[in-house]
Amino acid sequence: MQGEAGQIKIHKNVIASIASLAAAEIEGVKAVGGDFRSGLFELMGKKFLWAVGVEVNKNEEVRVKIPLVIKYGYNIPEVANKVQENARISLEKMTNLSIKEINVNIQGIEK
Repeated sequence: MQGEAGQIKIHKNVIASIASLAAAEIEGVKAVGGDFRSGLFELMGKKFLWAVGVEVNKNEEVRVKIPLVIKYGYNIPEVANKVQENARISLEKMTNLSIKEINVNIQGIEK
């Protein structure tokens, strides 16, 4: 991304963090991540931004993969759609990047 004074680079970790926080805001989301490794890191008190996958191509188009654990009793497609929408809005607002796609992978259901 070219700014007036020079080039602006937004690290993938920043994109992952924005997507993760946007997903966590949605009612029905128990956790972002949810695999065994993220659980271990969470127990140790460490953030696991690597759970959210981010790809940026040479045209600065962004693809995001968000793994989720959904709360029991919530409509899974409805929650996933809200996560996609909120992540897209947050990323476009905060980064001005072109969001090509946001894929949500449901990792589990918990109470």
